[in-house]
Amino acid sequence: MSHLSNFQALLIENNYDAAIITNKLNQRYLSDFDFDDGVVLVTREESYLLTDSRYVEAARAQVTKEMQVMLPMQGQMTALQELLHKHACHRVALEGDSVSYAAFERYRATFGDAELTGEASAFLKKLRVHKDDGELEAIARAQELTDAAFAHVLKCMTPKMTEIEVALELEFYMRRNGAEGLAFDTIAVSGSNSSRPHGVPRYQTLEKGFLTMDFGARVNGYCSDMTRTVVLGRADADMKKLYRTVLSAQKAALEAAQEGVRCRELDAIARNMIDGAGYKGCFGHSLGHGVGMFIHEDPRLSSAAAEDSVLERGHVVTFEPGIYIEGKYGCRIEDMVAVCNDGSIRNFTKSPKEMIELF
Repeated sequence: MSHLSNFQALLIENNYDAAIITNKLNQRYLSDFDFDDGVVLVTREESYLLTDSRYVEAARAQVTKEMQVMLPMQGQMTALQELLHKHACHRVALEGDSVSYAAFERYRATFGDAELTGEASAFLKKLRVHKDDGELEAIARAQELTDAAFAHVLKCMTPKMTEIEVALELEFYMRRNGAEGLAFDTIAVSGSNSSRPHGVPRYQTLEKGFLTMDFGARVNGYCSDMTRTVVLGRADADMKKLYRTVLSAQKAALEAAQEGVRCRELDAIARNMIDGAGYKGCFGHSLGHGVGMFIHEDPRLSSAAAEDSVLERGHVVTFEPGIYIEGKYGCRIEDMVAVCNDGSIRNFTKSPKEMIELF
């Protein structure tokens, strides 16, 4: 079954007549078409992509055959109203995670006595969390570009480069070699800036010490996500200990990954190793998160994960422990892993993880 037909089945199962989808990534997930201005309407029987003249030709060539492309001359809201009336839709799901209050009020004023809820987000999250084989291969291709970009930047990096230049070199390489875009804003932070897990690259020459690079590509709508930390100059004993601790914590969590393991247990494996090595309080974020069309999806490898949250077939998650010492430096190592649809574990990430010293 397709993403769209699976979504229609969820609507019917939950007694909904239709769903209105406005989030760009969710629209692409259902329609196979990437566009910026329009709306997707899914009813029990039919589905529609409503857009304007800028996109209609491309939409007709690319959209899934299950979906009708419409160019509403009277405006999208009026067209939606007419289609809901045509299909006798009373109970309509919106995306509670992304529809603004102002937009909700417009829908309520336009659609009269329709019952509107925000359940479409939950339905789509439930579907997106399990990737099919085609989605897994798109993610694999995105990660291949990410691995290649890391190998490239190690060869071309110089001590005179700025953090911004390192980030741009990674981005240009991925775009030049087939990425349709970036999965997220690239992080390249060195020296004291590396103590910030999501630090912003500076227009400043690379500092000696740790250089953390967190980056990813987007291929066919799907993201990759990888972090590697290298040393600029030579690592002292404290830096070597910190790096070994992060790597050991990641390897231990990866070795425990299997279908059915609880998400919070994986986080605990890495966290306990880091805390036990003397870095308690220095690993502030969770072990990992799901990845797909959205760079952050379910499931979450976190101490706050639900008791019954376990790795399942089709899940793609990151394993990214880190240690950050405020004002001094930080280190993170991240791989992206899938529980394949045959139950096996696949690590998409091939870049080396042993400590690399440059310059």
